[in-house]
Amino acid sequence: MKSAPDSSARRALLRAAAVLGGLILVDKLRSQPAHGPLLARRIPGSGEMLPAVGLGTWQVFDVGGRERERAEAREALRRFVELGGTVVDSSPMYGSSESVVGDLAAGLGAHKKLFIATKVWTSGRAAGIRQMEESLRRMRVSLKGPLDLMQVHNLVDADTHLVILREWKREGRVRYVGVTHYHDGAYPELARYLKRGLVDFVQLNYSLAERRAEERLLRLAAEAGIGVIVNRPFAEGELFSRVKGKPLPDWAGEIDCTSWAQYFLKWILAHPAVTCAIPGTRNAKHIDDNLAAARGRLPDEPMRKRMTGYFDRLS
Repeated sequence: MKSAPDSSARRALLRAAAVLGGLILVDKLRSQPAHGPLLARRIPGSGEMLPAVGLGTWQVFDVGGRERERAEAREALRRFVELGGTVVDSSPMYGSSESVVGDLAAGLGAHKKLFIATKVWTSGRAAGIRQMEESLRRMRVSLKGPLDLMQVHNLVDADTHLVILREWKREGRVRYVGVTHYHDGAYPELARYLKRGLVDFVQLNYSLAERRAEERLLRLAAEAGIGVIVNRPFAEGELFSRVKGKPLPDWAGEIDCTSWAQYFLKWILAHPAVTCAIPGTRNAKHIDDNLAAARGRLPDEPMRKRMTGYFDRLS
């Protein structure tokens, strides 16, 4: 697990290793076969590998006890695990999503196969501890051991919660800690936490429709040896609206891309600072499509610019 740097030389070495490791890994990923294992990225602070496409649960897993929707969520999670996905992200803000993930994963016997991430979304030390304890219970984390990742949702009372989370990490209750936001207006504050070196992960919005993270934050994360989880990879569906009825370019096949979802995800994954993107769905067919973006070739920088230009002209 990531430990705090103890000197300027050590910090420089970690930054250089993270950047170099990311670039080498991207080169390897670009040449992977289209039907091979899922592309994976190293968590910079530990070297642990994560599949590069995960599963978000905002809205789509907030199904409570509704039988039809719950069956859809179960099939989506089953297919996700079957295809090699591991990262599932939730939050107490997402209604019943934590409980649905916990129940379905237990029913599938999947807890030990998953990298489970959730968040704390309240103010105050006591309230934060209560909410995090409840999240562990709802997600049935005891079936797998420590929680993989606890994040401070939208930076709500982040300084207070990060003190608790560093204690929990030392005690082995969580493996990694992070901060999140969904809006680029929070980037200056996110940057402050990246520079302080208090977190293992940052979760942020990044897509062809929302590119500001690459102006500064992605570089900061790479230099600090911090993993990046991308939320809103489809900009809440805006990307699909902007290309509706429009064909993929013929040259998309050069990066083993057969759908717009793969186009959008491969564009994100081609950035070496990105550890994992988490599109949300409870549609098993969409699971297949999304995870296909983590197979085959990734765009190099000229191809990525070509993809950007084509998207901009269409939309």
